[in-house]
Amino acid sequence: MTRLLAAFFAGLLALGVAADSGRQPAGRVPLPVVKIEKGESCVAPVEEMRRNHMQMLFHQRDRTMREGIRSTRFSLKGCVECHAAAKTGSVLGETGFCASCHAYASVKIDCFECHTPMRRMGEPRAAR
Repeated sequence: MTRLLAAFFAGLLALGVAADSGRQPAGRVPLPVVKIEKGESCVAPVEEMRRNHMQMLFHQRDRTMREGIRSTRFSLKGCVECHAAAKTGSVLGETGFCASCHAYASVKIDCFECHTPMRRMGEPRAAR
């Protein structure tokens, strides 16, 4: 029993040292890469977008597909236009805007099974 308690406290001490070192423990998911390379501001404040972007996209999808209303404020195309990496033109990939956050949160992105994750070069930006 004494050995078990000693091992437990040694483990706690080791965790404390790892936390103090400023390093991420082995096997942890890397923090997301959040770069916004285009545009001055988003369609909503950052905290609201972090929490509610899927509801906004679903609402836009439903209005477009079921009601034929095609506005651009919460369109997936608009998101990609502002958040795509300048170098790759994509929001996917290891450091892509969408992919890095979704990997961190362990959430599958299925938007791009139908939609392109790339912005089209030379295409005019959609009106907001």
